Amino acid sequence: MAIVRRSSAQIRRDLPRILEEFAKHKRPSEEEIERQAAEDGDAWQEGDFENATLVYPPPKPEQVKAVRERLGLTQADFAHRFGFRLDTLQQYEQGRRTPSGPAATLLRVIAANPDAVTSALRQPFPDAAE
Repeated sequence: MAIVRRSSAQIRRDLPRILEEFAKHKRPSEEEIERQAAEDGDAWQEGDFENATLVYPPPKPEQVKAVRERLGLTQADFAHRFGFRLDTLQQYEQGRRTPSGPAATLLRVIAANPDAVTSALRQPFPDAAE
């Protein structure tokens, strides 16, 4: 489908006609919607949500900085306390780099409970035999 760019003046001018055309179309019934969804191989069906994997978006630069500032830490102190490289933290805050996977998860946990992260990091790493 081609992309059509229109000015707000064009849209305002044509809106009554567009709404009139839209009103002529019959709303699909629930059965029609279900049939169309079944024909679309990519459409989510009943139960798909239960099996879906929840994806957490990485924090935005301003969110990383806000967590650090809320804790009253300098970039160097935050990086040292939570195991980040200083230049990596700076890049996160400046938007030149996006935290991925484990780093994004760690930042989310720090935002929710920084004391728990500090406590966990102070513990010796458990041996594999335990």
